[in-house]
Amino acid sequence: MGDTRTGTVGRAFAILGCFDDRHPTLTLSELARRCGLPVNSTLRIARSLVAEGALERRADGRFTIGLRLYELSSLAPRGVGLRQASLPYLQDLHDLTGQHAMLSVREGDEAVLVERVSPKRGTRSVDYRVGGRMPLAATGGGLVLLAFAPDEVQERAITTFDVRTSVDEVTSAVELRRYLSAVRRTGAAVGSQRSPRALVAAGAPIRDASGVVAALSIVMPTGHAEPSTVVPALHACARAITRDATR
Repeated sequence: MGDTRTGTVGRAFAILGCFDDRHPTLTLSELARRCGLPVNSTLRIARSLVAEGALERRADGRFTIGLRLYELSSLAPRGVGLRQASLPYLQDLHDLTGQHAMLSVREGDEAVLVERVSPKRGTRSVDYRVGGRMPLAATGGGLVLLAFAPDEVQERAITTFDVRTSVDEVTSAVELRRYLSAVRRTGAAVGSQRSPRALVAAGAPIRDASGVVAALSIVMPTGHAEPSTVVPALHACARAITRDATR
């Protein structure tokens, strides 16, 4: 079929991909403009997606993501299985540190947040949402996933390195290569960010028989604690999740 966007499924996913944190609802014209399809084609496909529950159309005519997608996504093995095994340990990490405890997996060149446990008063200090995506080099968990990703994924991240989407400790492609080597050696990633908020993070890998399948991480405001002090707890919880998820 060539470019998947020329097929019905590809165009349907192009429409679904138009929604994000800043665009949770879209008009028909906005959908057409964002996905690059003619308005008539966009309307036809959007109506089909509404009929299947993948999209919903509000009384004012705007489209939103439908509940059917949530129902299907909850069946993803890398989501629901890991989430169920990880949630008690995410809660333990949160109780221990009082900070954001997160579980993420790699999808292509991005990290996808599968679950998080956050302090009620601190939810706004971290913008990551469950189901949200971030560049691999931008977070502690993402750097863990990148360090243990296939060589071609690592090389792509290194050759396309952008300091604007990296932790403060890594300011060049050369430094990124060294950093990833250190993560593989120590089994942990520790990093900080000054913008848009002053945060520090630590991440550790979760493994199965095939290798690293997810990353466990803690994110906290700068100055709250030395992130390296939570690495032993991250390792202990990661091992426990590995054990419970593979039973």
